[in-house]
Amino acid sequence: MTNATNRPTGGSSSQEGFPMERELIVVVRHEARLRATREGIASVEGADANPLADVLASERAIIRPLFGTGQERIRARTASVAAETDADVPDLSVYYKVDAPDERLEELAARLREQEVVEAAYVKPPATLPIALDQVSEIFNDMVPSVEEAPQVTPDFTARQVYLDPAPAGIDARYAWTQSGTGAGVRIVDIEGAWRFTHEDLGQNQGGVVGGTQSTDLRWRNHGTAVVGVFGGDRNTFGCTGICPDANVRAISIFGGLGSAGAIRQAADMLNPGDIILIELHRAGPRSTGTGQKGFIAIEWWPDDFDAIRYATSRGVIVVEAAGNGAENLDDPIYNAPAPGFPSNWTNPFNRANRDSGAIVVGAGAPPPGTHGRDHGPDRSRLGFSNYGSLIDAQGWGREVTTCGYGDLQGGSNEDFWYTDQFSGTSSASPIVVGALGCLQSILRTRGINPVSPPRARNLLRSTGSPQQDAPERPRNQRIGNRPNIRQMLSALVGEVAHFGIAEAQYQTIFTQVTSSGYRPVWVDGYEVNGKTFFNAIFRPADGTAWVARHGLTGVEYQKEFDTRTKEGMRLLNLSSYLSGGSIRYATIFVKALGAIWKAYHGLTAEQHQNQFNNSIAEGFRPVNVSVVSISGQRSYAAFYEKSDVGSFVLKSFLTPEQYQKEWNDNVAAGRQLAYLSAYQHLNEVRFSALFQQKVTGSGQTVGRHHLTSAQMQDEYDKWLGQGMLTRIIAGYQMGNQHQFAAAWRKN
Repeated sequence: MTNATNRPTGGSSSQEGFPMERELIVVVRHEARLRATREGIASVEGADANPLADVLASERAIIRPLFGTGQERIRARTASVAAETDADVPDLSVYYKVDAPDERLEELAARLREQEVVEAAYVKPPATLPIALDQVSEIFNDMVPSVEEAPQVTPDFTARQVYLDPAPAGIDARYAWTQSGTGAGVRIVDIEGAWRFTHEDLGQNQGGVVGGTQSTDLRWRNHGTAVVGVFGGDRNTFGCTGICPDANVRAISIFGGLGSAGAIRQAADMLNPGDIILIELHRAGPRSTGTGQKGFIAIEWWPDDFDAIRYATSRGVIVVEAAGNGAENLDDPIYNAPAPGFPSNWTNPFNRANRDSGAIVVGAGAPPPGTHGRDHGPDRSRLGFSNYGSLIDAQGWGREVTTCGYGDLQGGSNEDFWYTDQFSGTSSASPIVVGALGCLQSILRTRGINPVSPPRARNLLRSTGSPQQDAPERPRNQRIGNRPNIRQMLSALVGEVAHFGIAEAQYQTIFTQVTSSGYRPVWVDGYEVNGKTFFNAIFRPADGTAWVARHGLTGVEYQKEFDTRTKEGMRLLNLSSYLSGGSIRYATIFVKALGAIWKAYHGLTAEQHQNQFNNSIAEGFRPVNVSVVSISGQRSYAAFYEKSDVGSFVLKSFLTPEQYQKEWNDNVAAGRQLAYLSAYQHLNEVRFSALFQQKVTGSGQTVGRHHLTSAQMQDEYDKWLGQGMLTRIIAGYQMGNQHQFAAAWRKN
């Protein structure tokens, strides 16, 4: 993975630039609502903070908020994120850092834990550069720059970047570039210690260091330069090219008092949903020997880092975290035991059944044998230093990565021209995964599709890619996951495009973006919340079928459209009636396709609809789409039918949510599945129109959900698409003053 020099566990060492300091982290009780200011420590709730202040004063220690801003401001920010995302956002205001002499930290932590207002106090080991697993073997990232001066023009090294190539050797970045997947519109923040942003291949889209203070240590600087070069190297005719070279890349240093958790929080607040944080750090874990990096683990094991990551992912920011170079099985029971001073409610985050930070954790796999004339074992097998276990989501190349920095491939006296082809570790693996995600997000943005969320990104990496392989004494059940395959991820992702809760004013723009990117609509649903109209829409890859879609049609306009399209040999695929500005409107999708005999009507009362329904069933028709809208307490029906064999069926168009759930249960028990659903408000109550059939499109069982908030809808969408299902239905409605959604998923 990632960062730092070796030193005995529990000691303190220095490198040029900054000391490698341990940190004393204090977690105060939430109900105490402590505030640390220049004037001292106080409790908003009146708790006695004087004993705590006395302990700190006796040690001449200084306490300050870990996340670097006023606690009330942190609380307000957390509440805002929770309100926007409906996520369980951690309270970062309870975390503090205590500055005291290193040799006093353990005893001071013990004294602090005795204080009534303190929930936890623990000493966190420092982050260190990835130098060696032990003193005998697995030495890497210690390359020495060539003394030969660089040529006037740097050669093109991209042929050595095999990780850019098609799968399985590479991640197919070159294909992504043909699909506008160059990283444009994506922002990435790298968190570690130092960088060389004046490098000749890091000039086009770099935002520089935006937080912390850079170490002057060459090892940190080489490391950061190499990491950024992997995904952010410039597109030009010399040197190396980054996986997503057009992404905007910035960096935050953990030095200068910020620390890893503070850096993560700062990065999260700089980014938008779909952007990416890379954590190039690991720490000495409970099995660390103090010799080399054996036993080093991913940083989320420590509570403050875990909550900082969870804060970022709750904001929709993707966090990629190096698993670490400790050769550790992260499923080992040793990680169930908290370190001294951890909170009483702490559970092992390496077991996601306990809790989940939302991060994507990356292990290190071997490159193809023969890369640069060297062999590290079977392609995609676990490298011996890489941590492994069920936590790990994906792997990248852990050896032979060609990038900027170090100077062994091209050196000389000027670091701006240094290159390497031996960058290694989970340090080199993690930016490869970042690059793959940067390409994917860029493609989606270009096509007008929302970027993938952190859970969806993780699901894609786990469900696609080139599989891990066995190596002697390193079987594939020592999980480091698959190597990303961008082409495969894109195919898995874009089997459909779905948008929900689109404001009426934005609908046409989004519709045009998606359909101009090779999709056609298969579902549209209009609904109203607080007097404003919104749409849900599902699109599938265009297959040559001619189609026409319209929305905002009055009854007269819909009839005219219907007459025109049926004369052209088209038929209805989907029909939605909804309210807009107090009037009934229609949205339609017509397709030119062969099919059964069909019929349609609209604007009928409930009684008229029932008569038409009875007559149609008697004539051998079966309902396909029965959309209902209520205005002034009167229901209006729009529907169409086909003469097709659907087996047994049940249609109910005036269901309360409770009745809908019962109908779902009863029909599933009878062997029927949901085929159609719409929702509407009738006299300020939610009603559903639901059609269950014995025979439905797709395969397997239908998964359905209702009463979903926007955030819950996104979570469910990511979950089921990640399991290979397609969205069949999205119905929107108002409950209280909020958007609610009902949806269904089924495999093809």
